[in-house]
Amino acid sequence: MMKRLWPRSLFARLMLIWLVGILLVLAVSFAIFVNERDRVWSEGLAREIASNADILDSLTPEERRRMLGEERGGGRRGRLRFSLTLPENARALPDEHPLLPALREAMPERQPAMYTYRRGEGPDLSERQLLIVSVNLADGSLLTARLRGQYRMPGQPSMLSPYPQASIMTSALLALFIGVGILTWICVRIATRPLSNLSAAARALGEDPERDPLEPAGPTEVIQATEAFNQMQQRITAHMHERTRILAAISHDLQTPITRLRLRAEMIDDETLQARIQSDLDAMQSLIREGLDYARSMEVSAQAQPIDLNGLLAALCGDAADMGWTVSVTGQASEPFTGHPVALRRALWNLIENGVKFGESVDIALSETPNAVHILIRDHGPGLPSEEMERVFEPFYRTESSRNRETGGTGLGLAITRNLLHVQRGDIRLDNHPEGGLLASVILPRGQPH
Repeated sequence: MMKRLWPRSLFARLMLIWLVGILLVLAVSFAIFVNERDRVWSEGLAREIASNADILDSLTPEERRRMLGEERGGGRRGRLRFSLTLPENARALPDEHPLLPALREAMPERQPAMYTYRRGEGPDLSERQLLIVSVNLADGSLLTARLRGQYRMPGQPSMLSPYPQASIMTSALLALFIGVGILTWICVRIATRPLSNLSAAARALGEDPERDPLEPAGPTEVIQATEAFNQMQQRITAHMHERTRILAAISHDLQTPITRLRLRAEMIDDETLQARIQSDLDAMQSLIREGLDYARSMEVSAQAQPIDLNGLLAALCGDAADMGWTVSVTGQASEPFTGHPVALRRALWNLIENGVKFGESVDIALSETPNAVHILIRDHGPGLPSEEMERVFEPFYRTESSRNRETGGTGLGLAITRNLLHVQRGDIRLDNHPEGGLLASVILPRGQPH
């Protein structure tokens, strides 16, 4: 249960820790403040009653009545109204009342007691409760001190303090909590934003290993992680360039011995053997050419420029028609696409060629959204098993149905196609069409390519 409640993101975890911690600190501080306030108030009130009782002890009964203004219902001294009588409807409070300990400590010889006095009539009499403290004077007469303000019944909050400070304190603490919460959100957001940028860069690394390095920012630990990520990106880019150079060099250097072998094959008198050797050399030449194309597809240095997709697809259909293929195009693009025309033409031609090879005819549908252009290329062949939809993009991988040299190729066509589309910041996905055949979905995002 706790695992499900615990947030997954670092931002949410830090916010939860900070806010819960602050809430606990404020709650403890508030409790300490309330207890200390009540204690100070109780002790001050007890001392005030004790000092007035000491003064009245030195007076005669007549002087007490005159001083307290008994004819007017009692005399007010500070926050207390003193009287020499107890109201008839006064009700005694239990001995565990929190004010009694302070009274007994200040006046151990006077036997203080506490009462509530109900003032007025009405349905909500609990809101009209007045607190009364009674003590005995030296001559045995009774002195009562009525606190100013209205008080709640025992056990209810804010019974001691005569000032409406509880709601004020609650509002102040709530405002403090909200203010600290906003500051916490800003601080945590600033601290975790570099981590979010680092996470986004890690996800984008597979699509564009040559993207600009991250700018180190944030706490020291995040800066160190960013620098390590940039170093890793540089090593990956250098490794890919080295692999591409090796592949290109090997493919290029193999052409010379193949040419010599082709010349020597011409000197063989057995025509059947000569034809077989020439066929093997043709296959090797095709593999080398595809290897060079694959190496070049990973490094496109041409400048991006606007491409008329309508004209490009029409030209590809014309080339296909010249070769006797059946290719149709539907849909229009409203504006040019910014990309690399040679790379995009090669990628789309590879898909058309594969579709014709395995499905005889190809249907192309062009559509667009505000953020991307979609090109759907469907053939009418047998399709592919679902477990091979991604594997066919691996270099030199060929399905069981395409092992034949005449039809299967080298297994680099789709790998080259995906690389060429990645240069446009695009991608390709394969699916089996519901009505049969294989559907290649090409997605080309709007914007400047790499």
